[in-house]
Amino acid sequence: MPNPSRYNTVVEMKLHTQSAKLSELATCLHRYTETAAARNQTTTPIEGLFIRRSDPMKQPMQCLIKPALCITVQGSKFATFGKKRYDFSAGQALVVTVDMPARGTAFAASSTQPYLGLVLELDLEMLQTVADDIQLEQPARIKDKACVAFVLEMNDELVDCALRAVQLLNRPKAIKALYPAIMRELCYWLLNSPCGAQTLLLGGGEHDRNLMQTIHLLRDRFRESLRIEDLARAAHMSPTTFFRQFKAATSMAPLQYQKQLRLLEARRMMMFGDANVETAAFDVGYASPSQFSREYSRTFGRSPRRDASTFRTAQA
Repeated sequence: MPNPSRYNTVVEMKLHTQSAKLSELATCLHRYTETAAARNQTTTPIEGLFIRRSDPMKQPMQCLIKPALCITVQGSKFATFGKKRYDFSAGQALVVTVDMPARGTAFAASSTQPYLGLVLELDLEMLQTVADDIQLEQPARIKDKACVAFVLEMNDELVDCALRAVQLLNRPKAIKALYPAIMRELCYWLLNSPCGAQTLLLGGGEHDRNLMQTIHLLRDRFRESLRIEDLARAAHMSPTTFFRQFKAATSMAPLQYQKQLRLLEARRMMMFGDANVETAAFDVGYASPSQFSREYSRTFGRSPRRDASTFRTAQA
């Protein structure tokens, strides 16, 4: 007969190992962001790897999240897509499978115990390749419908991959050779996670894949004037079904999704480039700068000119 006490001991050892590795990962992130300059610098020498450190913020930040594994290492954070909110605390991760406009902020953090997070952008082609290599079978339909994001409990293998990825920052010459291998391993464990991540990440059956591909199409062509009827045709659905399925997956309507992408790209152009309000408005697809300014103000709480000026002053 199985020995319950032995089973409990094995479980406790695994949890201890995972907790130790998560603590080691937190130590690495602390060390990497300990200077004042590094605390505000989220990028790293590794493309697609970002470190997040922050105290609790009064106002949620607007941003675009690319397909990624967003890990909370210390503290807690929430992200909102449309009206749907996802909370993820230490030891949990938000998995995002398409580019999504989001609002989010850290909480349960302080100046002495700041929020620490790690973002590992996912290569969807690599995910599909790994799935093919291990002959992962996809169900005909996802039980709870396609969804662009979900919260995952980090297991020991995923934490280990994240830790080794961050440790490469101390070995810059090894990044090119080893980082892709670590990400491929991470894809394997992600696809085999106990919450059914494989079906959610890859869109499940044909119906859901068509929807995900159309979301990608809208992301790539957000500057264009697109009709719901054309998007529905690309997804092989009726306009009514497409609208309902798109909103169920992203928590926002298709044209609302497109508008958010336009505004976030315009904001990026004004803050990190040299675009003025008119240039940014026309570049992202607006025919009227005044309409752009009204929608920008409603989304970000201030006019585009004032928002860009405030950002540049803070950076200086």
